[in-house]
Amino acid sequence: MGVKRIIAVVGATGTQGGSVARALLRDGGDAFGVRAITRKPSSPRAQMLARDGAEVVYADLDDLDSMKRAFAGAYGAYCMTDFWGGHGDPERERLQGSTMAEAARCAGLQHVVWSTLEDTRRLVPLSDTRMPTLLGKYKVPHFDGKAEANEAFVRLGVPTTFFLTSFYWENFLQFPGMQLRAQNGDITLAMPMADKKLPGIAVDDIGLCALGVFTQACSAGQTIGVAGEHLTCTQIASMLTTALGTRVRYVDVDPATYRTWDFPGAAELSNMLQFKRDFQEAFCGVRSVERSRQLNPSLQTFETWLSRHAEEFRV
Repeated sequence: MGVKRIIAVVGATGTQGGSVARALLRDGGDAFGVRAITRKPSSPRAQMLARDGAEVVYADLDDLDSMKRAFAGAYGAYCMTDFWGGHGDPERERLQGSTMAEAARCAGLQHVVWSTLEDTRRLVPLSDTRMPTLLGKYKVPHFDGKAEANEAFVRLGVPTTFFLTSFYWENFLQFPGMQLRAQNGDITLAMPMADKKLPGIAVDDIGLCALGVFTQACSAGQTIGVAGEHLTCTQIASMLTTALGTRVRYVDVDPATYRTWDFPGAAELSNMLQFKRDFQEAFCGVRSVERSRQLNPSLQTFETWLSRHAEEFRV
């Protein structure tokens, strides 16, 4: 058995980073070892990763020296930021991305997978009144801040795969504003997507696709988008109806109305969904289901994912 290549996984105790850590530990075979990067090494999730064979290491994305230490001696890294984890600050995301890029350069990493998203302002300039500008200089802050950090990975010459994820199907279970709604005896899925397709993916498949990217090391320098399926909300509602045994009706909501609803991040999510709706061809085009299945042969369809999670829905 050869020496394992160490992959440092940022956010390893969170949703997305956790899926990557699990995939590397479970399906990476003898090729990869996992270094789980976390601010809370003593947390239950961190300790669970340690029991599964990960090396748990403290680091803080706001502290360059700690990130240099965390990346030292590793082959590669899965880099990500967590806008929804508390700070909600796209400028901080940009700075954190730049910190990881510099740490990766200093450590001489051979392959970084950087979880990023589109800069929506390239298609919706700040002067465009179709959607409001947020926080002074963003259209979709949690997209735009990540996209701004791309430049650091390129400028510093870090061998990087720019990895574009899709809507988590788990959002239907737990994310405010995305859950099913009970109104007047009806169960509805209400989103501002009209008849356009929403690329979606199971969280576990993000990690398995990332594993495929690391295995196919030639992908460094490419942009790869992943999705399990591209479905309209009407199709999603129909599949939910079948899985739950209760009729679920899709209600198309005007983005201007959606952003006034009373849940955290309503304006941000309204702009995000409107962007996906209005720029369907570009957004879906970069997220290939076929390519995702090449990376991850066990890629789940929405129907498959529902068969495993239907009992978790609460309306």
